[in-house]
Amino acid sequence: MSTFDTVREMMVDQFKLEPAQITPEATLESLKIDSLSAVEFMFLLEEKFEVDTPAEAVEMRTIQDVVNEIERLVAEKQAHKAATKDTA
Repeated sequence: MSTFDTVREMMVDQFKLEPAQITPEATLESLKIDSLSAVEFMFLLEEKFEVDTPAEAVEMRTIQDVVNEIERLVAEKQAHKAATKDTA
């Protein structure tokens, strides 16, 4: 399952949205997701993808922004694991 598909599935469950509403171009605002709900959702994504979001704010306006950030964090985690393994 792609990152987008996972995010969409989680958003359907969390926010009771129709899957068709959740497109890469859809904004969190257009889906009526306020900033507090977005932060709470990011915590769920952290758990699901086993990543940590940075302390500094990353602007995420669209669903694609969310997907890109999760994919970036997963890639960083994998690169760190590979580097750690190589030095061990």
